[in-house]
Amino acid sequence: MILCNIEIKSKNADKQKGNVLMNNVKWPLLIYAILAAVSIVGIGISISEHSVIGGVGCIAAVIVIMGMGFKTKRKMRQNGEL
Repeated sequence: MILCNIEIKSKNADKQKGNVLMNNVKWPLLIYAILAAVSIVGIGISISEHSVIGGVGCIAAVIVIMGMGFKTKRKMRQNGEL
């Protein structure tokens, strides 16, 4: 038997840490995530087209974009924006 703990939060609880509601989007992080996903798709396309240069470029792009995303997330966390 699975037990569920359900809490009803008031409107003032939206400001509290740990709230599951998504009221504000972190646009820089979303853009980095989309760019990384496009680069991963590019890796697949490069493999299907037998393009070594495209594959290597897309792998490098994923590494750079993910690094920038993690760096931005760290800065946002230090500034209290997350």
